[in-house]
Amino acid sequence: MPPAKKRTRTYDSARIRTAVLAQSGAVRDAVATLTPDQLARPTRLGDWTVRELTAHLVMVLGTLHRYLGEPEPARHEVPLMDWPFATVTAASRVDEDTRAVAGDGDTDLGELFARTLSGVEESLAEAPDARLVPSRFGAMTLGDFLVTRTVELTVHTDDLNDAVPGLDVPHDRQALAACARLLADALAVKAPGASTEVRIPPYAVVQCVQGPRHTRGTPPNVVETDPLTWIRLATGRTDWKTALDAAKVSASGERADLSELLPIMG
Repeated sequence: MPPAKKRTRTYDSARIRTAVLAQSGAVRDAVATLTPDQLARPTRLGDWTVRELTAHLVMVLGTLHRYLGEPEPARHEVPLMDWPFATVTAASRVDEDTRAVAGDGDTDLGELFARTLSGVEESLAEAPDARLVPSRFGAMTLGDFLVTRTVELTVHTDDLNDAVPGLDVPHDRQALAACARLLADALAVKAPGASTEVRIPPYAVVQCVQGPRHTRGTPPNVVETDPLTWIRLATGRTDWKTALDAAKVSASGERADLSELLPIMG
């Protein structure tokens, strides 16, 4: 018999909407406290300072507000699981757009973020999940696009905390869960198989990597890590060896080395 087709994960609409708004609210509150010196700090994102990073977070929300204000596309083009692999193709455009939002230093990013979030709250109120919205990569359903916002917001909240010691922007639990799950599922798409089990408690377990399939009990190849370490690995914020050496990842079995499969998103 052929292997069973993997079932696409579904996300609870109300929880995802709440998560996007909750994580955005936490970022808004933190951004409002940033000083000029903090905005000028470097980040782990190339030559972006905290100012560019903050501008990018504004853009993450702003695209949602803008897309909902545009005519609905004629057809659905981008399934959710295509999105993680498409993002690398837009890196240069994202950088240009981010710098345009950041401006020359006179823009009050705290006020801009708060105003953008207010617009998002209004535009989401009447928009159904099935509505198609344009994106950089093609038309997606609003429900799927909101899941991608949990990834953007969670990843860049972690970037912000890394760049500004003591800022400690909290991670919304549902946003963190959705982000970890989508990136785990993307790993399973990138390396299909059932020889290795990747565990990200308490949010996700996926099987991946070709090889002997286990049918019962503990699989021979197991990787386990916490959600933030997984997200950093999947997005290139840390590498496999560093995480292993710091005991942030446990890996057992000859097919438990994921170094050649990471990162998933650049």
